Amino acid sequence: MTSRTLPLGKKNLPKPLPLRKLIGPSFIILGLGLGSGEVILWPYLASNFGLGIVWAMAIGITMQFLINMEVERYALVRGESIFVGFARMWKWLPVWFILSTFLGFGWPGIGLAGATLLAGAFDVEQIRIVGIVVFLTIGAILSLGAVLYKTVETLEKYLIIIGVPCIVILTYWFAEPADIVELGRGLIGQGNGFLFLPMGIVIGQFFGAIAYAGAGGNLNLAQSFYVRDKGYGMGAYADRITSVITGKGAQKKFRLTGQTFPLTKENLRRYHQWWRTMNLEHLMIFWALGLFTMLTLTLLAYVTVYGMEGNAQGILFVIHEAIVIGERTLPIIGTAFLIITGIMLCATQLTVLDSTSRIMTENFLLLRRAGKVRVSAVYYAILWIQIFFGITVFLIGFDQPLTLITLGAIINAFTMFSYIGLLLWIGNRMLPNPLRPSAWRNIALAASFLFFGVFCVLTLIEKLS
Repeated sequence: MTSRTLPLGKKNLPKPLPLRKLIGPSFIILGLGLGSGEVILWPYLASNFGLGIVWAMAIGITMQFLINMEVERYALVRGESIFVGFARMWKWLPVWFILSTFLGFGWPGIGLAGATLLAGAFDVEQIRIVGIVVFLTIGAILSLGAVLYKTVETLEKYLIIIGVPCIVILTYWFAEPADIVELGRGLIGQGNGFLFLPMGIVIGQFFGAIAYAGAGGNLNLAQSFYVRDKGYGMGAYADRITSVITGKGAQKKFRLTGQTFPLTKENLRRYHQWWRTMNLEHLMIFWALGLFTMLTLTLLAYVTVYGMEGNAQGILFVIHEAIVIGERTLPIIGTAFLIITGIMLCATQLTVLDSTSRIMTENFLLLRRAGKVRVSAVYYAILWIQIFFGITVFLIGFDQPLTLITLGAIINAFTMFSYIGLLLWIGNRMLPNPLRPSAWRNIALAASFLFFGVFCVLTLIEKLS
């Protein structure tokens, strides 16, 4: 696409905001990971293989931190999503992001997992009915919130602030000092009778868990939406998506393209201050809190159900956790654990549906090469198409959430391999020299690119052999 079809304006970079006013987008991207890697895949692996694999979790979330910051860099500098930048590289890239997003996240495994746990907590046999109710409720919440970003940010903030401390208290109530030592050994790859990888582990599941050590897949790229909507940097000039039902100006045209700033001394000073604060916000919320939450949930699975018969069957290990917690404390606490984890999964499904609908909406509209578009109606149409697709998947008999989550994770790992290369190109070719990634960040991204490339090959070999 040419600059004529995707224009880029120019204004001065707004004054940097203090850290307390920047808190928000990282809660959303953290919430995106809570339902996949944190609650399901890593605890599942720990319940079957022990804690010697958590080194890969730390690597996975560190890689995603660096990926996310390059996505944030672009949104900070241009006040538009990274997908607009990709479309500036090649006009047909939006087709790839629409397809890869739907294939990676269209399967309703996370919501079905949440419905399964909630059904277990309330002794409801019809899991599919609970799943349908969950998806319709998600659609209602997203459709009725006046400003979409505020709805999602508020939900994730309160969920994490309430849910995570409850899980932490449970975990460290049960954990012995020896378990903490075992967790530390796992961070350097020392497992129970193995180094780094145990015999019998499925490479596809392990690879998928690394991809989901955080948000995973194209959801990492959605961070640019939330950075823009929060008003980071040049995002202060961007439009916001509002509800077609309750939002003011829902029919107002929405500009997909952004603004950049002249490289004056003052703008560069502001840029570096923005960049430092944004890194700190993401390091604190996404990396530190995210890693701590993943380690805690994985440790809880280990100290309650490690080696228990039946753990390998879907998400049965979470039910086993709740039973053990109830036996060691009170039955109501085991039920509360199922409810909390079930709600966390359902909230993650909400955030996934929001992010994927944003991704597909923006890429669909980019194919039209329009400067300003009525984005709210398109967003909500795609949202409800995804909701009804998920319900259809339930109704035709796909009811194994772990299988659906693992399938999505493998697809998303392949997707991440492709867009890390694109991020390297966009950061070092499309941005001005003073705003480009440093040498060490480029090296880290290149290493991530090679890491995912190697595991893509290994997964293909495993599946074809």
